[in-house]
Amino acid sequence: MASKIKKGDTVQVITGKDKGKVGAVTKVFRDDRVTVSGINLKKKTVKADPQNNVAGEIKTIEGRIHVSNVVLYDAESKKPIKVGFKVVEGKSVRVDKATGEAV
Repeated sequence: MASKIKKGDTVQVITGKDKGKVGAVTKVFRDDRVTVSGINLKKKTVKADPQNNVAGEIKTIEGRIHVSNVVLYDAESKKPIKVGFKVVEGKSVRVDKATGEAV
């Protein structure tokens, strides 16, 4: 079955420390988690590697979020979208439940 959230979709976080923030999905994982640009930022330390002339540093990376904590977002109406599915010409298409339009 098709997934409700895909790479490149604009989503809004509905729970957690970043509640209300909007961003684009950068990666979708098999365990129902996604990474969203600019959301759930974490610090990661990288060790120095003198053999390859790499200095140690602290990087900021995007953490994964469960898909149940994000909802598809419509930038035009500035509202979250409830997603349903409709079969059109033998293919499953994501549809906005309120308006019936394809997402």
